Amino acid sequence: MDTVIAVDVGGTGLKCAIVTADGTVVHTERHATGRERGPDAVVATILDVAAGLAGKADHPRAVGIVVPGVVDEVNGVASFSSNIGWRDLPLRALTEDKTGLPAALGHDVRAGGLAEARMGAAQGAGSSLFMPVGTGIASAFVLADRVYPGAHGAAGEIGHIVIRPGGRLCLCGQRGCLETEASAAAVASRYAELTGRPATAAEVAERTRTGEKAAAEVWDATVDALADGLHTAVALYDPEVIVIGGGLAEAGDTLMRPLAAALDARRTFHGRPRLVRAALGDEAGCLGAALLALDRLGT
Repeated sequence: MDTVIAVDVGGTGLKCAIVTADGTVVHTERHATGRERGPDAVVATILDVAAGLAGKADHPRAVGIVVPGVVDEVNGVASFSSNIGWRDLPLRALTEDKTGLPAALGHDVRAGGLAEARMGAAQGAGSSLFMPVGTGIASAFVLADRVYPGAHGAAGEIGHIVIRPGGRLCLCGQRGCLETEASAAAVASRYAELTGRPATAAEVAERTRTGEKAAAEVWDATVDALADGLHTAVALYDPEVIVIGGGLAEAGDTLMRPLAAALDARRTFHGRPRLVRAALGDEAGCLGAALLALDRLGT
């Protein structure tokens, strides 16, 4: 039975799997990224884990690795990651040297979008936009079963569309980015500022459901910001389906119903996309890595 190795590199952990050619996951592992040890140590961990999985797999044929940041998928280079600290890292070549297998390198969110398009909530759609909303916000546009990476490997950075000019300072240097106004981190920060009490985004969502005024105020502002960002995306991409993932999507109808209504209220001539929750959860990136490996083989 031919298999591929999949590794999804996050800021804190590696999600890993051995996957068959038909997309069946036969083995999973999780490992700490250990980014506090520095980028060289993280790279060594990634390569050791990939090689270890290849040693456990039945007839391994290829490796797919997805990482955050800016990724040059054509040349197999992890160009930049602020979370981990590498620059211009030839990770595809390093993986091939370590494992002796052909490798594919991709972007974690774009891989997640590919998985949702082929296996998840957007399956069967001609075009889809995947937007995970967690500590940060990014997106992936999938058209005809392919994800567009952009000319410089940085397509889909919807989190850095300015929706509130002069708003909160973003790590990118701009003010009022969607990520600073509507991410899970922004929800927690805004609630703490308003109430003087700490709370996670999930807790704010639950307090919104139970009718707490401060939580509802923060949640409404978040939904409005997300709707503004998505309205821009609809104008640019005109997707058939928008898939919302990440931690904030776990709020379910508390997020999805008002977000759909707010997006509808902003549309004029724009078509109405179908707005759905992600189906694959935090496994989307890892499954996407497997799909990249299979694509590398032409499977």
